[in-house]
Amino acid sequence: MSRPQPIPFKPEKKRIIGHEGLKPLLLALVIGTLGGFVFDYLRMPLAWMLGACVFSTVAAFSGLRIGMRIRLRQGMIIIMGVLLGAGFTPDLVQRLGQWAVSLVVLTGMTMTGATLSYLWFRRFTDWDKPTCYFAAMPGGLNDMTIMGGAMGGEERSIALAHALRILTVVLTIPVWYRLVNGAQTSVLTMTHGPSSYDWQDYAILTACGIAGALLGRLLRLPASFMMGPMILSAIVHLSGVTDSKPPGELVAAAQIVMGTGIGCRFVGAAIDRLHKEMAASIGAAILLIVCAVVFAKITVAITGLDLDATVLSYAPGGFAEMSLIGLALGVEIAMVATHHLFRLFLIILTGPFVFRFGLRRER
Repeated sequence: MSRPQPIPFKPEKKRIIGHEGLKPLLLALVIGTLGGFVFDYLRMPLAWMLGACVFSTVAAFSGLRIGMRIRLRQGMIIIMGVLLGAGFTPDLVQRLGQWAVSLVVLTGMTMTGATLSYLWFRRFTDWDKPTCYFAAMPGGLNDMTIMGGAMGGEERSIALAHALRILTVVLTIPVWYRLVNGAQTSVLTMTHGPSSYDWQDYAILTACGIAGALLGRLLRLPASFMMGPMILSAIVHLSGVTDSKPPGELVAAAQIVMGTGIGCRFVGAAIDRLHKEMAASIGAAILLIVCAVVFAKITVAITGLDLDATVLSYAPGGFAEMSLIGLALGVEIAMVATHHLFRLFLIILTGPFVFRFGLRRER
């Protein structure tokens, strides 16, 4: 019997990441949960997502049949959106003025980092200009993959570059804070869900999640399943309707699903055949991290903002992942979420125009 060939690495389909079927899903969740327990035992920040991410990535590269259903991941992202919205406090309006300068610097940092990454990919890969350009943009994996494919780029390479960027950032920043700053917060203690008598709060949080997801899809917001619930949750928390958050156990489960989903993206990615592209993608991610730290220090020198919050606000990770890291490290979630949403809008709105008028497409 011939040995089954791995499926080709590609961006998320409509229904599945990795292998399809119930058994690959259950195996992925078991592996991710085991990783979460191990990293929680080691007192790592963002332990459940980081552990699930590492263990599932190793499983994917080892050839295990694991997979993640998009619907399950979207449901857990809704929970994280409601949780992040709870970080918006009534003094947010007073803070917006302080963030104005930081958002301007973020714009310059995004342009600088994307340019350096583009030149890096042109130097160390055989990709064409469209592929290098959209692989270098620190935007959402799916958004950049779809845009890049429409502009003539190679979707597989763009998806690989962004998946490795997110993986590198998720593995680097929490570990740095654990080893250098001693950060070891557990999600089971950093969130407080409604008490057994606060059924009204449960109803409010549930409504924010469901209505927010529908609103996000209707308005076609980027990261709609997180952004919509986050906006509605922020509104009810800013208005003082509730101050509750989703229970810690539910947040841990959501992190396991999200971390496992990251690892499942590498199903079918053969290191021996993609080592050059993978090395270049990891190098570009490190370049973006260094760029974020340098610009964050410039911003702190100008504005006096908290350095940790500014670094996480500028870090080139995914919107959901960086917001969760900020939550785990106890920094100002509203600042981190606002900056990453601004970056997403900036790239999605300007990226295609800059490419169309600034670069000549290769045949």
